[in-house]
Amino acid sequence: MRFSTKLVNLELKDKYGATNTPVYLSNSFAHQSAEDLEKIFNKRAPGYAYSRVSNPSVRAIEEKLMVLEEGKEGILTSSGMAAIATATLNVLENGDEFIATSSLFGGTYNLFKSYSNYGITPKFAEGVEVEDIKKLINSKTKLVFLETLGNPKLDIPDIKGIVRLCKDKGVPLIVDSTMTTPALINPLELGANVVIHSTSKYINGTSNSIGGVIIDGANFDWGSLDSFADYKKYGKFAFSVKARSEVFRNLGVASSPMNAFLNELGVPTLKLRMKVHCDNALELAKFLADHPEVKEVSYPGLEGNPYHQRAKGLFKGGFGGMLTLRVGSKERAFKLINELKYFYNLANIGDVKSLIIHPASTIYSRNSKEEQESLGVYDDLIRVSVGIEDVEDLKEDFEQGLEGIES
Repeated sequence: MRFSTKLVNLELKDKYGATNTPVYLSNSFAHQSAEDLEKIFNKRAPGYAYSRVSNPSVRAIEEKLMVLEEGKEGILTSSGMAAIATATLNVLENGDEFIATSSLFGGTYNLFKSYSNYGITPKFAEGVEVEDIKKLINSKTKLVFLETLGNPKLDIPDIKGIVRLCKDKGVPLIVDSTMTTPALINPLELGANVVIHSTSKYINGTSNSIGGVIIDGANFDWGSLDSFADYKKYGKFAFSVKARSEVFRNLGVASSPMNAFLNELGVPTLKLRMKVHCDNALELAKFLADHPEVKEVSYPGLEGNPYHQRAKGLFKGGFGGMLTLRVGSKERAFKLINELKYFYNLANIGDVKSLIIHPASTIYSRNSKEEQESLGVYDDLIRVSVGIEDVEDLKEDFEQGLEGIES
């Protein structure tokens, strides 16, 4: 099946013929014999025992997203942050180092900073080029982490080059593709080893539930890492088996069956929505770039953007649904946000509605000015998640809003 057909037709085979996944609101699952339950608990037989570990409703979307990302295993979590924590802590141990690009979502950056409290050293690369990563790698480096499209910096890493570097150094590459989704890029096909999404965003599409997912490409020799010594017998599936058996299970970061169901509802329309998000974002970015009250617009779809050519080579069908603009001061930024009528002022992206936020005073308010600037955040910066409304309405709303900040 091609991508759009997969989105619609990867359905659970329900014995009653249901075309939507049933919601299994059960904490645990009964079995006929003690022997049966023993086998399930000890991974000698398939089945469900306790919903903190696995649940049929959760498994349905895990399998769908796994196929859409061309992966071999999927683990749904309670949030995108839970997915990032589970995937990275599954690899890292006390004394290890890891590398991440500095253009990260604020929550991810702060999570990684906190790892130093547990004897794990994060190193933040100055840029997104191969050389920025290469100069930080050493014998203690246990993974490299990057985002396909920086949030909100909107820089695009040299993913192909970094993949080659990681393979040469024997270091796994974990990629957060929340901003792009499999509708625009498949990092595993490019050679990444693990892909992460906050399903709360574009995959869900309507902001009605939180979730995250880890997709394992099963394309790395995990047995080469000391932290996987007890899981070598699982070969290339060692990452997923260890994650489920340890971090995921022990931290209790499982998605609820209802949230899994609600996130799954967004899957069939993902490609249709992403196309409109991308088309609208490009047209709105062009409009804002020509407006005299806007100092700067960042969007990789603009021909003058420094990442435009790289985006054309990596992404299929668009440049993402988010843009940023700078308007000269925090006061002007606040005034513009308050003037807009069709943009919801809140901390999220990927909704069918258009969303807007002032990152410096909200998501990044706990970070120093130096950290904010390294993450691409400034006092006059506004982040816009462009929805699927009629773009002429969005442009007219910005026109009247920008007129309002002049007075």
